[in-house]
Amino acid sequence: MKLLIASDIHGSAHFARLLAKRYEAEGASRLLLLGDLLYHGPRNALPEEYYPAGVAAILNELKDDILAVKGNCDSSVDQAVLSFPIEAPYAVVFDGEATLYLSHGDVFTPDSPLPHKKGDVLLTGHTHVPHVIRKDMLFLNPGSVSIPKGDSDHSYLVYESGLFTFKKIDGTTYNQVPLCE
Repeated sequence: MKLLIASDIHGSAHFARLLAKRYEAEGASRLLLLGDLLYHGPRNALPEEYYPAGVAAILNELKDDILAVKGNCDSSVDQAVLSFPIEAPYAVVFDGEATLYLSHGDVFTPDSPLPHKKGDVLLTGHTHVPHVIRKDMLFLNPGSVSIPKGDSDHSYLVYESGLFTFKKIDGTTYNQVPLCE
């Protein structure tokens, strides 16, 4: 199973199109979205080609491949234009090797995780900064597709066969993290 994991599109049709192209190019079986899909939020500048309805159209084309969770900027109004559910606070994916928890990162964090077993993984966005934190759980943040912060690049994450690969939106790999060290 190959998964493409992304967060914080924030209404950028430009970066939503790039993400859809990367999803196709990666040959992933699922697109996991960690929230903040359509609205840019009051603390963020408008992203390039801000067009939430366009983002909804792009993502709706992939509706059967998407598993998404709610971000702090997502609302029931957003759900009304999306053809896949986005209102769950977290989701769980089992791949036979790992239990992956998906959450936006505004509620469940490395300091306040979900109940879990040692070795589980929590995937979050929210901060717009990629990170890797190992405690009793592996915490990964793919960064932001459209509004990166902290000198990071527009980025996403790929998971396959126990390996997480951080990539820039152009597909360039810049970090790899094994499930277990």
